[in-house]
Amino acid sequence: MQLNAHIPSGPLSEKWDKHRFELKLVNPANKRKYEIIVVGTGLAGSSAAASLAELGYHVKIFCIQDSPRRAHSIAAQGGINAAKNYPNDGDSIKRLFYDTIKGGDFRAREANVYRLSQISNNIIDHCVALGVPFAREYGGLLANRSFGGAQVSRTFYARGQTGQQLLLGAYSALSRQIALGNVEMFTRREMMDLVLINDHARGIIVRNLVTGELERHGAHSVVLATGGYGNVFFLSTNAMNSNVSASWRSYLKGACFANPSFTQIHPTCIPVHGTYQSKLTLMSESLRNDGRVWVPKEPGDKRAFQDIPESERHYYLEAKYPSFGNLVPRDVASRNAKEQCDAGRGVGETGYAVYLDFRDAIARDGKNTIEKKYGNLFQMYERITGENPYESPMKIYPAVHYTMGGLWVDYNLMSTIPGLFVLGEANFSDHGANRLGASALMQGLADGFFVIPYTIGNYLNGHSQPNIDTSHSAFKDAEHETGERINRLIAIDGKRTVDDFHKALGNIMWEYCGMARNEAGLETALDKLPELREEFWENLKVPGDPASFNQSLERAIRVADFMELGELMLHDALDREESCGCHLREEYQTDENEALRNDDEYCYVSVWEHQDDENLQLHKEPLVFENVQLSQRSYK
Repeated sequence: MQLNAHIPSGPLSEKWDKHRFELKLVNPANKRKYEIIVVGTGLAGSSAAASLAELGYHVKIFCIQDSPRRAHSIAAQGGINAAKNYPNDGDSIKRLFYDTIKGGDFRAREANVYRLSQISNNIIDHCVALGVPFAREYGGLLANRSFGGAQVSRTFYARGQTGQQLLLGAYSALSRQIALGNVEMFTRREMMDLVLINDHARGIIVRNLVTGELERHGAHSVVLATGGYGNVFFLSTNAMNSNVSASWRSYLKGACFANPSFTQIHPTCIPVHGTYQSKLTLMSESLRNDGRVWVPKEPGDKRAFQDIPESERHYYLEAKYPSFGNLVPRDVASRNAKEQCDAGRGVGETGYAVYLDFRDAIARDGKNTIEKKYGNLFQMYERITGENPYESPMKIYPAVHYTMGGLWVDYNLMSTIPGLFVLGEANFSDHGANRLGASALMQGLADGFFVIPYTIGNYLNGHSQPNIDTSHSAFKDAEHETGERINRLIAIDGKRTVDDFHKALGNIMWEYCGMARNEAGLETALDKLPELREEFWENLKVPGDPASFNQSLERAIRVADFMELGELMLHDALDREESCGCHLREEYQTDENEALRNDDEYCYVSVWEHQDDENLQLHKEPLVFENVQLSQRSYK
């Protein structure tokens, strides 16, 4: 297989405009002849479906929840980046591009990242037109704040509810198209398999989560916008329904998986508080604008925070990174928090937490100002922990958050399967080895509102599009295989619950492929995981009937896919003998525990092709940097 990213020629700043002009178009009358499936109703999926329907395509959209308003995009709190330079502090499209490339530790495509930076300004204007209530200054102008990895204020926000407000904006546009009859909505459906006809994506098999019925749906093209796979670790900041199954089923059908081990650990999460916890709660990175991160200077100091004088507090990020301070990128902040806790300076009952303190900000700006910025976040923290962050510091610790890896896509966002497009967190394309804060919402909306409406037309006009017939043998075979897989899970009738297996998987992945990895640990995990998967298929207990509402079965299907994904992640982490961004191989780091890249041997995207259950084929997409200079990251 030959990878072709289809990156346009010409100067970086002109590539997207040149490419749009060269793309084939579908005239308005012909758009009505095409059906497009969109799987997922978060920001990427909802914006794509609304935009494509507005253009005249007939869209079928599939929602795993009862409403798109419950998509995990609502959990994004802090903001969305754009290079508007409203504060006049030196921002530009080029600076946003450079910050994103550098933040991703030079492991992303220049062309994709520059396009994202260009589109960012359009996103803000479009969302304002949709009615998104961004925060505003006293005079009415849109407000900005800072985020990790940047020295300018470019993040637009709606208190601590930015994701929710953006999703409601996209949902309103989607609802309009549903009302007009241009979008057909299917709720409480989960994609079980991808259907290929003549090696092109032509439909999907879904399971009705209420009735258990398997359904066939055909289209001229399929768009996946199903989010990330952080729940492979069991405990993560992701919603409980977030899973990898749609992407994994596509991978098994021929869509390559890129950089699967690039998993972001977010530094600002409420620490684990018990063995029966089902997920972790994220506290927005925006809090690091005003909150100061510190630990006691002396290891083993268990005094209450108010008993530790200023002279005995260690503001370690400010001391180590004076230029960026508490606003270093997420991977850097996470590793440093772990380093402090491993050295015995951690706080709280477990010792695996650091303080995020707003004392100085409240004294400087007043409680009312801090409340206007972060009030709902402070309320959420107090409800979960029982502690008032206006009076005592928050306790935070890193946790699994976002996955930079995903299905490989070219510049048009098409996977290695013709007709299968992948948007948002489900693809790998824009963040390299680490995502800067406030870039997830930016990528999801850029892909959905401004990229896919152009590029999907190029595919539809460039390939013959036979009529869709769901009685085709490809649909029958895919439905039969899905049914067999479900029946096999039910028939095991073992003694261990699916959550028990999922926790065991998560423990392996976190221990050996989490914030830090090493060769010995990865090889140990590659021994443990196949054993766990073998027991899963011999001793799993799934109660109930497959032809009904059955959440145990839902989770079993997803965990079966997580088991296989986990092994691919371990192989990918073992293959990359360097540290970059969130991927820290302990053998490859500087004297100050910073990531040490190996550009001579690993300046590429790791692209994995499924061949059979025993073999993996690694392809390498070289990363060429013509507009930025490769350098060791420094935030000092």
